[in-house]
Amino acid sequence: MNDTNDVLIIGGGHNGLVCAAYLAAAGLKVKVLERRNIVGGAAVTEEFHPGFRNSTASYTVSLLNPKVIHDLRLAEHGLRVVERPYANFLPLPDGRAFRLGGEHTQAEVAKWSARDAQRLPDYYAMLDRVVAVLRELMQRAPPNVSDRFVLADWLASLSAAKQLKHLDMRGRRDLLDLFTKSAGELLDRWFESEPLKATLGWDSVVGNFASPYTPGSAYVLLHHVFGEVNGKSGVWGHAIGGMGAITQAIAKECAARGVEVEIGSGVERVIVEGGRAAGVVLADGRELRAKTVVSNLNPKLLYQKLIPREQLDANTAERADRYRCGSGTFRMNVALSELPDFAAAPGTQLQPHHQSGILIGPSLRYFEQAYFDAKSKEHNAGWSRAPIVEVVISSTLDDTLAPPGQHVASLFCQHVHPDVDGGWDAHRDTVANLMIDTVDAYAPNFRRSVLGYRALSPLDLEREFGLVGGDIFHGSLGLDQVFSARPWLGQGNYRGALRDLYLCGSGTHPGGGVTGLPGRNAAREILRDLKRGPRPD
Repeated sequence: MNDTNDVLIIGGGHNGLVCAAYLAAAGLKVKVLERRNIVGGAAVTEEFHPGFRNSTASYTVSLLNPKVIHDLRLAEHGLRVVERPYANFLPLPDGRAFRLGGEHTQAEVAKWSARDAQRLPDYYAMLDRVVAVLRELMQRAPPNVSDRFVLADWLASLSAAKQLKHLDMRGRRDLLDLFTKSAGELLDRWFESEPLKATLGWDSVVGNFASPYTPGSAYVLLHHVFGEVNGKSGVWGHAIGGMGAITQAIAKECAARGVEVEIGSGVERVIVEGGRAAGVVLADGRELRAKTVVSNLNPKLLYQKLIPREQLDANTAERADRYRCGSGTFRMNVALSELPDFAAAPGTQLQPHHQSGILIGPSLRYFEQAYFDAKSKEHNAGWSRAPIVEVVISSTLDDTLAPPGQHVASLFCQHVHPDVDGGWDAHRDTVANLMIDTVDAYAPNFRRSVLGYRALSPLDLEREFGLVGGDIFHGSLGLDQVFSARPWLGQGNYRGALRDLYLCGSGTHPGGGVTGLPGRNAAREILRDLKRGPRPD
């Protein structure tokens, strides 16, 4: 038995590490417990084929908060992020291609619709107005909703309301649309060209097992435009060394602040005594105790697997059962002998489109059909006949990942059902080959250039990283599971169902993505309760 820690953090993903670093800066003795033999959670870089390394799960950078980068000295610890030349390349079935982002955006959009080219700046301005306000709210603890009056919660509600006053009536109407409407309805109202709507609408189905015409999908789109790279808003980039470079840099700052990180130490159970979290029991039988226990896990995993059900009130146990997870994601890392030779942009020599996000999926209706296929299981065991695939060839920006002249590609694929008929172990390679064929239809050298791959089904993502149902966000980003209701009302301020139990993962506000904000925000609330400082501003 060990009683020397002030804080135990369950899970060494990026938010757990961020939370640990801020807590240690206040002089607390913090231990992070990570089940795998590498820290970083889903933001790790690993070899998947001899000589080829890649970001195993999370694969691209934009949402990482600048304050986290600054406060934890990530650049000093070696983090370097490079930008894509432009955002997206969309090859089309008729042999043409659409490009979005960079200095030629207006001219490119005008090729398809002069009206859309004229309206695009206004669309971006609308998003920027809303994002400017919500970006501030993302860095705060949401006002909690509880059965008793708490002055701090009332003040937090007032503060949030005051922040929204920065939006005029037009902005408030836009905000309501973005929280409640579908991305398809929003984009159809703004634009007429299918390639533009598909490229913008991709963000609404990323990690979201839904149609782009599902109400609420506009918020998922909005969630993906909060980011920036090197001070440039809305830009996406690549961390040199892969996503593991981010978490390794955070781990270095943790070490500098005295955090102890223990890998290969899975937590079997949270110790509950007198209605409070008093420590944990590890898989090897050890008991560790601390004044404060912090979970970086999906809330469903925490409450269903690590805390005995009899220790929870009935409604919390029921809410955990009903908490919605499952993102429809199938993830692949692929080793390539050469770059894809797209019919719409011929050549295997390096070109700017190879360094962008390459999107296979020509329209919102295509996205919708992909969802219907996977959801209904009518024509197969539970995956799209014509899936959506984003291809990011990280080695075109980072020569540390593959042997000279060869490349690695991340394939982020939608839609697959979290639970397929017969189980995912029986179908993994079938679906992996479908994804390769989907890209090959647009770049006919793709299949023959594949040297090897690693495929991660929703089940693999759950086994490997604790992403329940393969949910990359630790819970769906529906209106009933965001802000004060994330994971559910009464626990929206990072305080868990037991005394001295806190949540710091992506299942808390502001949600998924490699932001670091759940960890940062949770640390501030823990330090407030412990009356310790300094706290993140």
